[in-house]
Amino acid sequence: MAYHIDVSPSARRQLKRLHGTIRKRIAQAIDDLADDPRPPGCVKLEGADDLYRVRVGDYRVVYQISDDRLIVLIVRVAHRRDVYRDG
Repeated sequence: MAYHIDVSPSARRQLKRLHGTIRKRIAQAIDDLADDPRPPGCVKLEGADDLYRVRVGDYRVVYQISDDRLIVLIVRVAHRRDVYRDG
């Protein structure tokens, strides 16, 4: 059962700013979420409803899973030092 991947406009802008090599690795990790939205190593974020994160090197992909509609919404893509800051 494959999930549909949606990328928020802000996450899309964050992806465009990244260097080509890391962008490809993150894009592959995002594509893999369609088959398994809770892969080994993913972490449910505390203090946030239905937000998860997956590591890709020094970067983090924060996403929300909607199991009833089979959708994974990519909320944020950022370096590990910046990903949990507001803004």
